[in-house]
Amino acid sequence: MPRLALYQPDIPQNAGTLMRLGACTGVGLDIIEPCGFILDDKRMKRSVMDYADHADVTRHLSWSAFQAQRRGRLVLLTTRAAVPYTQVAYQPDDILLLGRESAGVPDDVHGAADVRVLIPMMPGTRSLNVAIAAAMVLGEVLRQVAGDGGETAIPSEVGKG
Repeated sequence: MPRLALYQPDIPQNAGTLMRLGACTGVGLDIIEPCGFILDDKRMKRSVMDYADHADVTRHLSWSAFQAQRRGRLVLLTTRAAVPYTQVAYQPDDILLLGRESAGVPDDVHGAADVRVLIPMMPGTRSLNVAIAAAMVLGEVLRQVAGDGGETAIPSEVGKG
């Protein structure tokens, strides 16, 4: 399965939301420290709700510690990319990397990505919330790598009306 990775996250609610997203989709989450908050922050706990026990979260003390342990292709979501996320052929072991809400990722992290993708936006807009961006791209990744047969299949009764 693919994974999500947060590079030095700033906002606890986004980390909690992504933990919940991972728990609900069966996708692991890597948190690359240092964080801009304490990982047991009550705002994060409120966002993750009771899904924390179902989340596969791995903490990495630094970027280099994450790099030493990572397996799979690193796909960076960035406004500095030229390729829309819908035009990439994803692989089952891809890691979707999201930068800091306040600053993205530094140039060395940007350069370490194997693939860089963007979410096309309307002119004059800067960026999406990282949890929203992750959900959009993860949806496309899962559509491609999960196919139409596994746990993500929709029962035939859904949508009849």
